[in-house]
Amino acid sequence: MRWRNFVAVGDSFSEGMDDPYPDGTFRGWADLVATRLAAEAGPDFRYANLAIRGRLLPSVTADQLPAALAMQPDLVSFAAGGNDILRPRCEPAAVCDSFHDSITRIRATGADAIVFRFADVTLRLPGQRVMGPRVAYMNARVGETAAQTGAYLIDLFADDEFRNPLLWSIDRLHLSEAGHRRTAAHVLNALGVAVDGDWMLVPPHPAPSPWLLARGADLRWAGRYLAPWVKRRLTGRSSGDLITAKRPSLAPMVREDA
Repeated sequence: MRWRNFVAVGDSFSEGMDDPYPDGTFRGWADLVATRLAAEAGPDFRYANLAIRGRLLPSVTADQLPAALAMQPDLVSFAAGGNDILRPRCEPAAVCDSFHDSITRIRATGADAIVFRFADVTLRLPGQRVMGPRVAYMNARVGETAAQTGAYLIDLFADDEFRNPLLWSIDRLHLSEAGHRRTAAHVLNALGVAVDGDWMLVPPHPAPSPWLLARGADLRWAGRYLAPWVKRRLTGRSSGDLITAKRPSLAPMVREDA
């Protein structure tokens, strides 16, 4: 095994929402990847996950990235900027420039880096006309960064299975258990590490809902998820304000329920 330790940084995507362990804490693709890497590398393998839901790219680069690099990791996953481009006043070019600088910093240490072209969450969210081009722009820039720095590129945007709503949680923004497992499989395949083929399996696409039922579901979703998100934006709050990193330091990956 080429990697003896792995650090994940970023936001809710890497924290593991919405893929819970039995105790209610979140697992997610990064824990699944770490479990598989640990099985390959043996008892000396270590894993840290500094990702926190709601974090914007400036916070990730200022707080999480220096902490991650101080651990002298062999492998770093960097998935951030998605929250930024969903903000109305975002400047996508500045976000992508900062993203590129962060990957350059990681690679300059000799560590390998993992980056993502995100699946298109705007398909099931309002504001697609504005957000869709931003997602496309950021994904294009991430691809350029990967090519220029030699980072591993995980292209979820190109995987049409992520159009299946069952790969997403009920909030329409975070991945479900099936979505996280498929993401973990993509990562491991890119790293050249054997993966359980079941991780790539997806549930059958659900039948389309009648128009009236679909609109009712949209209204319930807006009340439960969109309205609180808007309120947090207006008050300057974040869903991660009271959250700390779930694995703040390198430690063995020992969870048996992963």
